[in-house]
Amino acid sequence: MTESKILHTTSRRDILRGAGVSLAGLAVAACSGEPAPPSTADGISTNTIQHAEQLAGTSYTDAERAQMVSDLEARLDILKQLRSVGKPNSLAPATVFEPRLPGVNYAIAPSSKVTVSPDEPTARPADEDIAFATLTQLATWLGAGTLTSRELTDIYLKRIDLIAPRLECFVTVMADRARREADAMDAERAAGNIRGPLHGIPYGLKDLFDADGSPTTWGAAPYKNQASHSDSAIVRRLGEAGAILLGKTTCGALAYGDIWFGGVTRNPFDPREGSSGSSAGSASATAAGLCAFAIGTETLGSLVSPSMRCGTTALRPTFGRVSRAGGMALCWSLDKAGPIARSVEDCALVLDALNGYDPADAGSIAAGFTYDYRTPISGLRLGIDPAWLEEATGTERAAIQAAKSLGATLVDFKRPDLASDPLSLQLTAEAAAAFEDLTLSGRDDELTWQDPEAWPNSFRGGRFISAVDLIQVDRLRRMWMQAMHEAFDGVDVVIGPSYSSGMLTPTNFTGHPCLVMRCGFDETTPRTLFDTDANPDAPVARTPVAISLWAPLFREGPMLALGRALEAALGVASERPAL
Repeated sequence: MTESKILHTTSRRDILRGAGVSLAGLAVAACSGEPAPPSTADGISTNTIQHAEQLAGTSYTDAERAQMVSDLEARLDILKQLRSVGKPNSLAPATVFEPRLPGVNYAIAPSSKVTVSPDEPTARPADEDIAFATLTQLATWLGAGTLTSRELTDIYLKRIDLIAPRLECFVTVMADRARREADAMDAERAAGNIRGPLHGIPYGLKDLFDADGSPTTWGAAPYKNQASHSDSAIVRRLGEAGAILLGKTTCGALAYGDIWFGGVTRNPFDPREGSSGSSAGSASATAAGLCAFAIGTETLGSLVSPSMRCGTTALRPTFGRVSRAGGMALCWSLDKAGPIARSVEDCALVLDALNGYDPADAGSIAAGFTYDYRTPISGLRLGIDPAWLEEATGTERAAIQAAKSLGATLVDFKRPDLASDPLSLQLTAEAAAAFEDLTLSGRDDELTWQDPEAWPNSFRGGRFISAVDLIQVDRLRRMWMQAMHEAFDGVDVVIGPSYSSGMLTPTNFTGHPCLVMRCGFDETTPRTLFDTDANPDAPVARTPVAISLWAPLFREGPMLALGRALEAALGVASERPAL
């Protein structure tokens, strides 16, 4: 059996827990023997070093330990100096992740152009039908004058008032701001000034991003009163496009899971279970028809996972496309923001508004974004790994077969044969650094979720990742970037199961784009965050299943074109939860 088959994670539990407890097991193993001696007046001893070797997975001689003592004692003084320097969450490291390999021509579009399929005007339907409409449908009614932005905003605010408390998916509703913005967009429309396809359309914002007039809680009790003093880059860009901010959607505390300081965000298709996370509220609210679209983020599955659970469509753009300025940093070299919507083309429209270079984000990249619904599927090269069909569920296999029948040229795709589990150490280390003060101050005890796989435990364990090992992980990441570039050679789009393919972790670390979309339904009992049975004896519910598509860097357009064709072929995107 190859190393990658042994090491790569295949389930949601493995992936979500991998980053959280990668150090916890090591720490438990190291501490299970004779305890290390306490600090003494003499400082670090050779016995201290000997016990610490278990955490580092190394072994030295007595003479080598004795030689290290004075250097390590001096290093403690240096660490005190380092920790005394104030480092706000927004301060990015000097070393910035660059997904582009040197010497490679990525044929990045110099400008952006998005062309979506036309929508025929129809009579104004019932409010519930409006609430679940796509962006192109909403834009058509707004353009025809059969619906105003104020009316649309009030439809969503009413639904939020009635439904959001049950789903625990909104932390802050910004009704006054939303109505002011809606009235302003209606006035502009009446004057003949149309900003674009998002003009007058309301959305929800994951509560990791600042928006003037509301707290930015990050889903965590220690920050629930943290004020926003200005709009984040995402809010500004969407405002420039004419979109209306309804409020802040809930997120798992510090961008992990679906547990936040006020409760557990629910799946609209089965409110007995959580909506997964960490873009929990954005997926739940969009699936429930409480907003036209929402903004989520992904570090390692936080767009994909809740969209799988709630049946929404989400687009994780190429790393660097969307500015994160004014948002919480969890892992500077991994964090990405993108849309959660009800259709593939909705995601294209929102990304078009968000895309663009921002000097305020150290990882921002200038790259045009193009999409055209007329892209012929027959001209695309669709990559599939036959081995994934053995790992896929029946619903996932049916979606892959449907994609194969669309007329694209089928090519074999092989996931690089490299270990991916060690990559999670980089996330753990960066996250522990981003929230060092929370750990060292002891305020991590205020977080609601305190299980072994939760952030407080992994932040503590993350302090035992050595700098040497972290650099080696970064070198492995470079190997993955090179190998994935070769794997995508001659391929336009890859399709496969989101988790059992083993693609989610490495493509996040290489910065590749991903589209996750509903592909069918299964009968399930309530599930935990990690997809285990929460109550196997409970009655089953009809819940969504999703499939994932991946593309080369900066090549979201062909991926979205194939996704749109697959969405039409499957015909399952419009089914609503019974609320």
